[in-house]
Amino acid sequence: MARARWKWTGVGLIVSTLFAARGDLAHAQQGAQGQAGQPPIFRTGINFVRVDVIVNDRNGQPVADLKQSDFQVTEDGKPQIVETFRLVKLDGGRVPTDDGPPRAIRNDADEELEAAKDDVRLFAIFLDDYHVRQNTSVSVREPLSRFIQNQLGPSDMVGVMYPLESVEAVRMTRDHDAVLRAVAQFTGRKYDYTPRNAAEERYARYPAETVEQIRIQVSLSAIKSLISHMGSLKEGRKALILVSEGFSNTLPPQLRDSIATIPGSGNPNAGNPLAGVNNPNEQTSQFLADSDLQLHLREVYDLANRNNVAIYAVDPRGLPVSEFDLSQPAVAGELDRQYLNSTMDTLRLLAEQTDGRAIVNRNDLAAGMTQIVRDTSAYYLLGYTSTQAPTDGRFHEIKVQVKRPGVQVRARRGYWALTTEDVARVLAPKGGPAKAVENALESIGQPLAAHNAIRTWIGTSRGENGKTKVTFVWEPVPSVAGDRDARADAPARVMLTAIGLDGAPYFRGRVPDVLLASSQPSGGLASSGATLTVARGPSRVTFDASPGRMQLRMSVEGSASQVLDTDMREIAVPDLTVARTTLGTPQVLRARNAREYQQIKTDPDAVPAVTREFTRGDRLLIRVPAYGPAGTAPALSVHLLNRTGQPMSELQPGPAPTAGVQQVDLPLAGFAAGEYIVEIKAADGEATELVGLRITG
Repeated sequence: MARARWKWTGVGLIVSTLFAARGDLAHAQQGAQGQAGQPPIFRTGINFVRVDVIVNDRNGQPVADLKQSDFQVTEDGKPQIVETFRLVKLDGGRVPTDDGPPRAIRNDADEELEAAKDDVRLFAIFLDDYHVRQNTSVSVREPLSRFIQNQLGPSDMVGVMYPLESVEAVRMTRDHDAVLRAVAQFTGRKYDYTPRNAAEERYARYPAETVEQIRIQVSLSAIKSLISHMGSLKEGRKALILVSEGFSNTLPPQLRDSIATIPGSGNPNAGNPLAGVNNPNEQTSQFLADSDLQLHLREVYDLANRNNVAIYAVDPRGLPVSEFDLSQPAVAGELDRQYLNSTMDTLRLLAEQTDGRAIVNRNDLAAGMTQIVRDTSAYYLLGYTSTQAPTDGRFHEIKVQVKRPGVQVRARRGYWALTTEDVARVLAPKGGPAKAVENALESIGQPLAAHNAIRTWIGTSRGENGKTKVTFVWEPVPSVAGDRDARADAPARVMLTAIGLDGAPYFRGRVPDVLLASSQPSGGLASSGATLTVARGPSRVTFDASPGRMQLRMSVEGSASQVLDTDMREIAVPDLTVARTTLGTPQVLRARNAREYQQIKTDPDAVPAVTREFTRGDRLLIRVPAYGPAGTAPALSVHLLNRTGQPMSELQPGPAPTAGVQQVDLPLAGFAAGEYIVEIKAADGEATELVGLRITG
């Protein structure tokens, strides 16, 4: 499986104004783990803190002759004793060593091994085409190319990512020519709403302001994925170069077209430059939108701080005089300047809060980008054991001072402490939570049956009289385009036999032709006393089974009842009547449009999806049977995790049409492509279920 890095690296919160339930940031941040990839690094003990410190003189040059006694560190205002001290100096491999030339990055193993080395500098370039105009994207290619050619050394590793790109496709590489080719293709799309893929097609007719908000969520989600990936590769300082013109959660009235792809559509203010100027309603709306955006940005820089990633925001506009250009409806100068200043402020905020730099409002981008390499080439690495030993999951402020006057000191602002639960997870034997995450991801491509002829899903819920209800769903594996033979022998039905390991029969019949089996009044099924219920869905059957091991035998038949293939597997049937909180198997229901969603939402018999691969245009309902002691309905805690198992957002479960079942609404429009996990956990900690998902473009 690609990129199976089971390191706890930090957390972020994806919050979509339109499409995702907002989680509580403080709660999500409690998932920060104490292993590789977060600053400070808890490497020699749970309470051991490491923090890098940049010290420059008045000319911006690094100061390299300080001693350990020159530093004073406080945590929450309380002095700490500096126990470890080291000056880190890197040159990007420009000076030859006895080890020979830097190793080429050919696969995931090379990437992980090389990036983790202390003498390797790690960079990433995020080309935010959603928030860069086409003309400025062309102009920034040259300074970016010069930076790669002149500032990076042969051992430096760098990756390039776009908002719609999955982090799984990003390779930190030493092939700088390949990076140059990627930069040369950078083309901005700011305010250009022409759809380029199926996901964008689905919201192309949304209002322009809505599309802008979706784009912000996609970009910030991708940035957080990239930050987590960088944190999983290296402990030390890392640099993320964000090429963007900044973010705004609103548009001025003149640009609020009712259909994004049709300029001026349904917008009475398109020809009024003064619309919105000194309008109290507009000011209130702008204030609320800015406050909402600040929460989104905080999630980014909190995650960057945990992963020791400094954000260097590069505004390709140089010295801009306006936010909107002549190709758009005229916006009054005062209002235009407000939007211009607010977008630049978002870049400054991300840089300042992550110990990076904002290269904005300046024509000489090259000079500012030179400082990026300086910051990652010489810094002091300090370590101390926190006298507070916090396990409260809260932010603890770190301040670093140097006794020498006339120098500039920059260091991390602090760290998020582990919770008691986090500490237990860190100290737990390997193969616990990480193994569960790995299994959930592996299940995305599973299960296939009968030599890959069909896909199946098997779920359990509480049945009658102490039994467990088993649901079996199947669908044919899609044939390869142009494969005529596959179409001729496509599976039409499955002959299913379910028996206990003691030989007790539970079910025998064809799916979907299960009515033939259920109508038989006698025979093995009837005499066994098993309860058989039939779901009228096209490829589903449900039946009751006793808790314990069960054997399923499948015979895949074609349209002429010919046997195409067979398969057999053993299933563990859980006991869902025990006197503690238990969860049945989560069902994933897929809606491709609003009409399907409304139908599925109220349909207790909706057929679960077999696949775990979806597109951004899909909307999911995840239903989970949940049973508490004495018939109570247990409270559930549901979180969206990234592929390393880190919490990203909290999801809110609600009642489903079926008693004893809760459901979670999960629209996918605001998510970057990649793999995710939905963690469903009983609030009392008695039971947990993980559902792996893959989101494609």
